[in-house]
Amino acid sequence: MPSKAGSRSYKDLLVWQQAISLVKTIYQLTAAFPNSELYGLTAQMRRAAISIPSNIAEGQARQSVREFAQFVSHAEGSAAELETQLIISTNLDFAPATKARDALEALAGIRKMLASLRRKLSEKSKGISYLETRN
Repeated sequence: MPSKAGSRSYKDLLVWQQAISLVKTIYQLTAAFPNSELYGLTAQMRRAAISIPSNIAEGQARQSVREFAQFVSHAEGSAAELETQLIISTNLDFAPATKARDALEALAGIRKMLASLRRKLSEKSKGISYLETRN
């Protein structure tokens, strides 16, 4: 049974699909980090990356559009956290600059999609249609 937040599955959302792809990228990137970071930056980056698609999925499964928007906001927070950690990992020479840059570019696209999704959900929860906001 579809949730009130939408009839489509979270798996149909491009932002969720790209966030899942980013998780794989982050796991591959952090696999080369020093062993001393296994429970430090490696674990934090992996958790932040996993949190993005997980929050999208949990939010879409909630019973209201407002709740979905709140979970998208949590995903945005995790994306900002991951961005900071990518910058730190590059500054510490744990991550090759080119691979980190690619991950940051993918993350920037995901952050834009999350912001757009949150705005649309917030407008919908206030009874404002998407077409009304484009005038």
